[in-house]
Amino acid sequence: MHASLGGTGLRAERLLAALVEVLGPRGTLVAPAFTTSNSRTSTTHLARTAGMDGAELRAFRARMPGFDPVRTPSEDMGVFAEAVRTAPGAARSGHPQTSFAVLGHGARRFAAGHRLACHLGEDSPLGTLCREGGQVLMINVGFSVCSAFHLAEYRIPKPPLRMYACVVKVNLPGRRQGEEWTAYEDVALDDSDFAEIGRDFPSSKVREGQLGGASVKIFGIPDAVDHAVTWMTENRR
Repeated sequence: MHASLGGTGLRAERLLAALVEVLGPRGTLVAPAFTTSNSRTSTTHLARTAGMDGAELRAFRARMPGFDPVRTPSEDMGVFAEAVRTAPGAARSGHPQTSFAVLGHGARRFAAGHRLACHLGEDSPLGTLCREGGQVLMINVGFSVCSAFHLAEYRIPKPPLRMYACVVKVNLPGRRQGEEWTAYEDVALDDSDFAEIGRDFPSSKVREGQLGGASVKIFGIPDAVDHAVTWMTENRR
């Protein structure tokens, strides 16, 4: 689920309640609950620290909060994602950068096993959604924010890799508590061409409509990922 509710007249809590009712007791709702401010390799961090000298940068990083899957809010994901994350019974995957909030049937199963060196690949809730034939619902947003396309980046031949680093909350009673930095290698994620990939996505694979004053799109994740793999293989260099 991707939604930008500003200016639509839609309220996050009412929309969430309606979707839960439509999905029913066997349905599952998943929303990105990403975070960036606890990373020293994110574009958000680089923008915030541009121009700092060494001492200023060290002091800034010392104050950065560690990711806590229970308490850390999502960032730039919108009020609907936060409504899912904070809903009673919701689960959240444990990745410190690209977690997902999950509500409904099998929520804990979908949230489990999100491997650190796999932001949005096979060992993430997105990979599980794709294997199980999930769908993407987009309200008042375009393909430029379609997280499903990121899974394709893991499936193209020889995807480029890069290092990531972030600070996480540690709470191991009797052992370690506090915050510590962790670094890992993963696929170099790039959403700069997602809007173009979306424009080339066959219209026959997408259902479109209106919800209040907002545009709505719904499509299958396997279709979207297969299309993006082909597009990236042919067009990315």
